[in-house]
Amino acid sequence: MTEISEKLILDDRLSAVASFVREGAVFADIGTDHAYLPIHLILERKVEVAFATDINHEPLRRAVENVKKYRLSDKIKCLLCDGFSALKDYGITDGAICGMGGELICAIIEDAPFIKKRGMRLILQPMTRPHEVRKYLLKHGFNITGEKLALTDGKLYNCICADYDGNIRRYSDLELELGKINIDSNRTPLFLKLLERKISAQKKIIDGKMRSNLDVTPDQARLRDYLRLYENRSISILKKGE
Repeated sequence: MTEISEKLILDDRLSAVASFVREGAVFADIGTDHAYLPIHLILERKVEVAFATDINHEPLRRAVENVKKYRLSDKIKCLLCDGFSALKDYGITDGAICGMGGELICAIIEDAPFIKKRGMRLILQPMTRPHEVRKYLLKHGFNITGEKLALTDGKLYNCICADYDGNIRRYSDLELELGKINIDSNRTPLFLKLLERKISAQKKIIDGKMRSNLDVTPDQARLRDYLRLYENRSISILKKGE
């Protein structure tokens, strides 16, 4: 849970998102809820102006109250709108969409063609189907330039940073599921935790299908992928700790 203090301390999930926001950005938090993210960024002087939007009245009311509490009404504009729809003329450079399903995040981006411009950065934290988010970004001209995993209240979250350059890219199915940057990096033991959960879930899928006499060949292949990555990451992390 986000703790409100003099500086407004974010939990690990929102801290990961905040770390991708560029210094001096014109920032928008889509589906802001409490407006913790823009408030934090302003208080830390990472950005000087921010926008907090939500499609629902109650979350926006909470956002307005918190912005007033921190005396930031002159720096954070709260808007009742659907996605980026009210932000076309504000020169947004960095936009965050957090805590929504992957398909909804893709729909919000699709409905805002004006954000598909060179230099635009999106920071996304899908609650479900992160592979669909990665696939959409790569197909629509966004280069995935950063990924972080965050653990909050026992839940693992994918935080994805993408910059628009107009080029189309492709990932393998495994890279879409886990994140190519996560796979290529040895920097965090949270990737091991992610793999552990994937391995456990995959074994249950295989066991269930075998009980029903269904073909498990592709499921076993994916399990081998997980186990290979898990072994490689474990060895790398152990060597770094020597």
